[in-house]
Amino acid sequence: MSSPSEGFTCRWQRSWRLLAAYLLAQCLALFALLMLAVPVWLSLIGIGVCLAHALWALPRHLLLTSPHAVSGLRRDASTWYLWTRANGWQAVQLLPDSMALPGWVLLRYKRPGERRVRSACILADALEPVQHRRLRLRLKFSRRRWAAPE
Repeated sequence: MSSPSEGFTCRWQRSWRLLAAYLLAQCLALFALLMLAVPVWLSLIGIGVCLAHALWALPRHLLLTSPHAVSGLRRDASTWYLWTRANGWQAVQLLPDSMALPGWVLLRYKRPGERRVRSACILADALEPVQHRRLRLRLKFSRRRWAAPE
């Protein structure tokens, strides 16, 4: 592995497997709402909530078409940065419950001054295999990986 002082940058694209999993979960939720023995108005509210979530989540987390979609990660000597088209590179603090597994990476982070914790899921098909492996290694073995941005 390269020296810890060297920078690291990766940018990912949409994951078709993540999109398929999300659409399957949405279909199952809609099917369950239709099969429940509840009043029709309650089912319609549930269906509306599912569709509203899809309209919000698809461009921001799955298709990466929104200007606020996170699609890059960078590490320099002092901190981690996430890329969005709307704001460019922004310093973030990665949280200890982030996971780096062979098939996917779950980034849990928060921006400086915010209490809200956000997430980004990066499946193996969203990056070149070598880049995905380098990302997992950086997340597992970087020094001060949970430190707040300076």
